[in-house]
Amino acid sequence: MTDQADLTTRLNRARFRAWHRGTREADYMFGGYFDTYHAQWDEDGLAWFEALLDRDDVDVMAWALGTQDVPAEFAGQQMDAMRKLDYVKI
Repeated sequence: MTDQADLTTRLNRARFRAWHRGTREADYMFGGYFDTYHAQWDEDGLAWFEALLDRDDVDVMAWALGTQDVPAEFAGQQMDAMRKLDYVKI
């Protein structure tokens, strides 16, 4: 598989996982974030989001809402964008 095909497969998998979290709130947060930002991601950006998808929704939502501290491994520009919540279209 070529690198581009692998990246496309990973993006498709991430899109599905982002929009099928199990609760509507998490779907909007993860899915809306994916839809808004995925085109800007390089390999590291996609890897960050894939790791985020492996975490519990409740924890990620608490980080985005500012009710829990963000772990160092997820802190930075991408989490700052997630914390704005301006990508959630309801």
